[in-house]
Amino acid sequence: MQQPNKFKSGFISIIGRPNVGKSTFLNRVIGQKIAIMSDKPQTTRNKVQGVLTQDTSQMIFIDTPGIHKPKHKLGDFMMKVAKNTLKEVDAILFMVNATEPIGAGDKMIIEMLQGNDTPVFLVINKIDEIHPDEILAIIDSYKEQYNFAEIVPISALQGNNVERLLSTLESYLPEGPMYYPADQVTDHPERFIISELIREKVLHVTREEIPHSIAVVIEQIRKEEGKELINVSATIVVERDSQKGIVIGKRGALLKDIGTKARHDIEMLLGSKVFLELWVKVQKDWRNKANQLRDYGFRDDEY
Repeated sequence: MQQPNKFKSGFISIIGRPNVGKSTFLNRVIGQKIAIMSDKPQTTRNKVQGVLTQDTSQMIFIDTPGIHKPKHKLGDFMMKVAKNTLKEVDAILFMVNATEPIGAGDKMIIEMLQGNDTPVFLVINKIDEIHPDEILAIIDSYKEQYNFAEIVPISALQGNNVERLLSTLESYLPEGPMYYPADQVTDHPERFIISELIREKVLHVTREEIPHSIAVVIEQIRKEEGKELINVSATIVVERDSQKGIVIGKRGALLKDIGTKARHDIEMLLGSKVFLELWVKVQKDWRNKANQLRDYGFRDDEY
């Protein structure tokens, strides 16, 4: 009689240059938004863990900040997070953009992976944006750089080949326990995800000089007694007075737009009506101040 498959589980790090589609992939796999998405580079700052539980396995994906050369203490923190996750996982997904040739950033990551015993998958994303005939040349160019365990072209946006990637990945995982309850999709508290959803909306509606200068601090999440309403109050932190004016906008229009868009996503997350109150505060040069980085949730002692 055939033996049933043993349950497998493991941790998988997703690494790559900024803006290659790591968060889009994570949200696709998990089936709901837990990682924020933006066309601005370095959107992800912390490790975002997504949990995918299937009949035969549980995969815990770690979406890391895009690998880049740090320009401030926050950048140093982001790179430390990305590098440290490589030491604690069962597989690594190195994601690249099919529409761009191998760049210095990709080579820096490949160098970082040298000597690593963990299986590394090359995931070529955004294949929906190129002609199928181009894929073989892309694969060959990366094969020259590193001996990958597997190479899988996908489109995270459209879902092409994602199931194949997951089933191949499962075959590499060790037998193991279910680390999280079957219905849990992330290990992050709601407070963290809410702050990220607000930050995503700021990224969407502001100009180039704003994105990396903002942090979002959740001041309070409180359920109204006897009402199906949750009050959320949050502060958007910027580095300069001029940025505060930009985020607020003329007669508060931009801040109102941020609040409306964020409230919709927060209501989807919490499954309840939400009253969202936003403030904007200037904290000069906060990205270079260790105590303020800690206050805003960037604690390097956790990594």
